[in-house]
Amino acid sequence: MRTPRPGIALDLGSTRTRAYVPGRGVILDVPTVTFPGTFYPVQRGAIIDPAGTARMLHRLLHRHTSRFARPVFVVTTPVLGGVIYREAARAALRSLRPYAVHTVPTARAIALGAGADTSRPLLVADLGAHLTEVFVLNDGAVTDARRTPLGTSDLGEATTPEGLVDAVASMVTGMLRQDRTPTALDALRRGVLLAGGGALRPAAPQLLGERLHTAVHTVPAPQAVAVRGAATLLASLRRAPSVAGRPAR
Repeated sequence: MRTPRPGIALDLGSTRTRAYVPGRGVILDVPTVTFPGTFYPVQRGAIIDPAGTARMLHRLLHRHTSRFARPVFVVTTPVLGGVIYREAARAALRSLRPYAVHTVPTARAIALGAGADTSRPLLVADLGAHLTEVFVLNDGAVTDARRTPLGTSDLGEATTPEGLVDAVASMVTGMLRQDRTPTALDALRRGVLLAGGGALRPAAPQLLGERLHTAVHTVPAPQAVAVRGAATLLASLRRAPSVAGRPAR
């Protein structure tokens, strides 16, 4: 039996970058900033500075990689705008000489990290620092996704916690109106799986439950659930022959 290749799960957030290594757990949880300087190369769910992102990742991760044991990466990516993001992420990781780079939609990563039952419709709300997203999954695949460029870092006089929760409720309502199948409604009846740093705000679950008239389930350590889900997928990929024996295409 071949020895599984080393692997790193990666979640590039607008404010925090997290990396997870199987057997070791979270090895990085740091600001997503270039160095020197304090520029944020990932903003509102988009990699706006691929070169800066590459420098940042090389600085953070090069000591965890080796030319003799090139790692497999699994990177979380947004559902909307994911094609451009995936290409930018792969380009940013190139200097680390990865054996393979796989991507997983953030929605699926959250479900995996939470250990949720994905055989039934599932409603996920991800309250990030610069981006809030809502997803419906069915059999593990995303069937609907909405986003708003608001997050917990925008909270202040102009944006209140109630306003952020109202934005989530509005996106869910839009899903229900446009879905001509019972999927979205079935997912809502199961309750909302709440993730992201915003889920740590004490009022968020209660407010969201009141707006949507359903149960709200906050996942454990919601700010890191996506990278844990990416690590779950990584564990299965490392056992696959295409990863253990030769580069994945």
